[in-house]
Amino acid sequence: MPVITLYWDELERMVGASREKILERLPMLGCDIERVEEDYVDVEFFPNRPDLYSVEGVARALKGFLDIEPGLKEYSVKDADWKLEVKESVLAVRPRIVACVVRNIEITDEVIRSLMQIQEDLHWTIGRNRRKMAIGVHDLSKVYFPLRYEGVPADFSFVPLDFDEVMTVREILSKHPKGVEYAFILEGKDRFPMIIDSKDEAISFPPVINAEKTRVTENTTDLFIDVTGFDENVDKALNILAAMFHDRGGEIQRVEIVYPNRIERTPNLEPKEFAVKKKEVYGLLGFELDDGEIIRALERMRFGAEVSGDGFKVKIPAYRADIMHSWDIIEDIAIGFGYDKIEPLYPPTNTVGLTHPWFETRDLLREIMLGLDFLEVITFTLTNERVQYEAMNRNASPWKDFVPLQHPLTADHTILRTSILPSLLEVLALNRHHPMPQRIFEVGDVVVGKHNRLKVSAVITHSKANFSEIRSVVQALMKELALEWEAEESSDKVFIEGRAADVVVKGIVVGSFGEIHPEVLERFELTNPVAAFELDVSMLFDTGELI
Repeated sequence: MPVITLYWDELERMVGASREKILERLPMLGCDIERVEEDYVDVEFFPNRPDLYSVEGVARALKGFLDIEPGLKEYSVKDADWKLEVKESVLAVRPRIVACVVRNIEITDEVIRSLMQIQEDLHWTIGRNRRKMAIGVHDLSKVYFPLRYEGVPADFSFVPLDFDEVMTVREILSKHPKGVEYAFILEGKDRFPMIIDSKDEAISFPPVINAEKTRVTENTTDLFIDVTGFDENVDKALNILAAMFHDRGGEIQRVEIVYPNRIERTPNLEPKEFAVKKKEVYGLLGFELDDGEIIRALERMRFGAEVSGDGFKVKIPAYRADIMHSWDIIEDIAIGFGYDKIEPLYPPTNTVGLTHPWFETRDLLREIMLGLDFLEVITFTLTNERVQYEAMNRNASPWKDFVPLQHPLTADHTILRTSILPSLLEVLALNRHHPMPQRIFEVGDVVVGKHNRLKVSAVITHSKANFSEIRSVVQALMKELALEWEAEESSDKVFIEGRAADVVVKGIVVGSFGEIHPEVLERFELTNPVAAFELDVSMLFDTGELI
C-alpha cells in the first residue's frame, strides 16, 4: 500500500489544526501511521483512496473530518479554447486521453514534491505501473495548440526528457532508462502513441516519457496535463490532479478532446449523485442513527447530503474514485460517525470455532516438509498458460482443465493454476545464482476444472539431483502420512522418460515424481538438474470444501 510522506509545516498550515490533533484523528480516516518524525509523518493509505496520495488530499479530508470545513467542496472549471484531436491511428494502441490546463499556479518545492509523489503513486495503483493509465505534466508556455494524439512509426524522433539529443522511438525504448523500464507496455506494437503540437514537435510519448521541450521548471506558472490509457481510470486520475491543483489556488480550464466519432470536454468535476436507503444504512451498520447524525457523518467525509424520501440523496465529489456502490457510502458514514463511538456488542449466539480440515491437512504437510529439511515458499495462485503448460510439456483446455480470467490485468496472470510445480521452477529460476543445494516446497490451493484442490509440491536442485533422491523424499512423506503406496512408470512429459514415476494409492494415481526434463529446465533457464514431486492431497484425504 502507498506510504505518503506529509511534512508538518504544510500539513498543519493547510488543515488549520495542530499536529497533536492530526495524529489523534488521522488513523480514524482509515490509515496506518508508519513513523512520526520532527519534520514529517509517514502514513500508509489503502489503495482504494487515491485522492489521499497527496498533502492536498489529506488536508482536504481532515478539514471535513475535524469539522473545520465539512460538506461538499465546489470545484469550478472554466471553458477555454484548448483543443486536442485524437487520430484513428492511435485508437488500437492506447485509445483514451483526457487533459486539462492549470493556470496561475506557483511551482514551489512543496508543489513539485507533492506532484511527484502523487504521480508516482497513481501510476503504481490505479495505473497498474502505467499500463492502464499514465500522466504527463508540461509547461503550458512551451505547448502550441491545437494538439494531436496519434500513432507514429518507430523511426519518429524527438528529444526525450533528461536528454539533449534527438532519439527515435526505437532508440528511446532500448536506451533511455524510462524507455527500457516501460517498453513492455508497447511490446509488439508497430505504431506508438505520441502527443504532437501545432509546430509538429512531440511533447509526450505516453506512457513512457515526456519531451524535454515542455519540462516544468521553477519559472513555470501554467501547466498542461494529459492522462492516457484505456478506461475510466484516466478520468479518475485527471479529476484527482485537477482537484489537487484547485486546492493549491490554480485555475482549472477544460480541454476539448476531438475523437473521430465524438467530442469530450475534460475534466468534469461535477459531483455524482447516489441514492442510499435508510433501511440499507441501518442493516449494514448494525445500529440506527437519526437523519441528522447520518448527514453530519457524510459531511465530515466531504459529501453533500440531504434527506430524500425513505433515504438520502448523496453528492459524491469527482475526486472520490472509490465510490462504486451504496455500501461504499455507508462505510464512510461509519467512518464519519466515528469507529471509536460504535459500542462493541457480543453476538447473540455463541459458537465454538473449529479448524477446517483443509487447513489441518495443510499444516500437517508443512510440518512434515519442514522436518525433511525443505524451505517453504508461497507463490501466486494466478499464472498463465505459457508457464503452466507450454513450458512444462503439457496441454490443457480452458474450463475443462483450467479456469481463465475474464479481465486479466497482466499477461503474466491470465489463469488460475492447476499445478504448483511450475511456480517452484520459477522460484528456482529467480534464485539460480544463489548457493546450492536448494530445497523448496509449497502446500497450496489449485483449481482443477472448476474445483479447488489442495496440492503439495517440492523441488531439489544441485549438480547431482536425481530420481533416487526425490523418491526417498516421497517415501518419507508417505510414511509420515501413514499411507501405503506404489510407484509405477510415469508418462508425464515434464520428467525425463525412464526417470519418473506415478504415486499410486489404492489403485489411483495421486501424483508423480522424477527428474525434470532438460527441455523444461531450458525454458526456465535452469542449468543444474532438478528433481521434483507433486501430490494431489485432496485425493488422499477428506479436506472438505474450500469456498
